Amino acid sequence: MPAAPAPRAPDGRRPARGLLLDVDGPVASPVTRTVPAGIIADLLTLATAGWPVVFNTGRSDAFIRKQVMEPMLAAGLPAGITFHAVCEKGATWFSFTADGAGEVFTDRGLALPTSFADDVRDLVEEKYSHLMFFDETKLAMVSVEQSLEAANADYLEGQRSFDEDVLDIMHSHDMGACRLDREEPDSNGDIEYRVDPTIISTDIESVRVGKDLGAERALTLVAPLMDLPRTWRTVGDSRTDYAMADYLHEQGYDLAHVDVRPADGVPAKPYEVLTEGSLIHEEAGAAFLARCVASLG
Repeated sequence: MPAAPAPRAPDGRRPARGLLLDVDGPVASPVTRTVPAGIIADLLTLATAGWPVVFNTGRSDAFIRKQVMEPMLAAGLPAGITFHAVCEKGATWFSFTADGAGEVFTDRGLALPTSFADDVRDLVEEKYSHLMFFDETKLAMVSVEQSLEAANADYLEGQRSFDEDVLDIMHSHDMGACRLDREEPDSNGDIEYRVDPTIISTDIESVRVGKDLGAERALTLVAPLMDLPRTWRTVGDSRTDYAMADYLHEQGYDLAHVDVRPADGVPAKPYEVLTEGSLIHEEAGAAFLARCVASLG
């Protein structure tokens, strides 16, 4: 658990808002996979003002340490501030302070079989290494990611073939799985795994993980350190990111969801959905965070 408590709001009351942020898209560029300095600075400002900040991502803890924590430490993360990261869609989690990263926790019940991961690694090396790489940093899910050298259009064209090959491997392991609207049950008729394609990756994961599980874990990380705010802003770039807003809404929190790639379609929701005009991805995320900082007065 976190090594140091985060501060309460300056007046001792509940902080005005909590932030629950997807990383790829809203925070890190899906092209460079890095976080702009302005976003780092604004997140530090908001956390220092007493806003709880939690990253709710499919990324690994290693990615968050390198691309988020280390730039924050370099920029000057104040003592007494705690950031939280729920990684691999709720399967792993940790917190970090000015002293660095705390212990990484993993729900082993959500981890995929090692033998399956080995087969996927072999598949990438044999057929798809010109388009993608096997993510060796994942502790529970199995993921591949577009190589920086590959064009996104080429990657997306090859992704469907890769995903089909993965489903074949899962069938050979008797692992019931789904991909979008396709379902391939195991020998007992069950589906326990999901093949989840994104614009730069494919995650193979337990059906029990998701941004809703990440939101649940986020609240359990924040609650011991400060009064939970009643108002939250969730930020994401995919339709599955709405699950974290759905969870908070179901728990009775006041919230709005910020969609940084609304062209994919904005679903009808019982809460407000915000966009940043024509801006998308990290540019939209930066604009939203800048407005949050401006609201501090």
